[in-house]
Amino acid sequence: MGIKKKIGLGIASAALGLSLVGGGTYAYFSDQVVTNNTFAAGTLDLSANKTNIINLDSMKPGDKVVREFELSNIGNLDMSQIILNTEYTVTDVNGDNTSDFGEQIKLNFLINDTKGYTVVYETTLAELKENPLNLVEENVIDPEADGHGAGLKSGEENLFAVEFEFVNSDEPQNQFQGDTVNLKWKFNAKQGDGDTSLPNE
Repeated sequence: MGIKKKIGLGIASAALGLSLVGGGTYAYFSDQVVTNNTFAAGTLDLSANKTNIINLDSMKPGDKVVREFELSNIGNLDMSQIILNTEYTVTDVNGDNTSDFGEQIKLNFLINDTKGYTVVYETTLAELKENPLNLVEENVIDPEADGHGAGLKSGEENLFAVEFEFVNSDEPQNQFQGDTVNLKWKFNAKQGDGDTSLPNE
């Protein structure tokens, strides 16, 4: 192959290579924006003004004692439900009980309205242990009070009371003399339904 032919072929190959490279590139406009977003979970924070609700001494059949306390929602989410769970143990000092001492303790849940104390729910300690109480559904959290109605709103509080009665069964109850009940209440709060936020709201 002559020198001219080789040079011509080399130039042609180079031109083809440039053509392929050029054909694989293109120009475009671009822009970008970065958004910083925050997703924060709210808080459910239920507070009771008394952690030692009951301290009852030397009760006898027929005695009734009222204890009043307040629940506060100090979180930033509304509470639609507040469930009261009950645990207790009985100390049978003489080892002669033939029934659960908790069956002898009647509980009246009260709200303080224009008539004074009104009973809104009745049960026994034994029944309450087996069946947790929804304070909202049973109107212990007063539905007529401002800020309530659907539970306990953020920043609100609610006052209610419980009457503890050592039931007089009109039968001998000597087996319960000197016995004690160690009671623990747990209040579990649940949030309300989720909200939908639309654009521009």
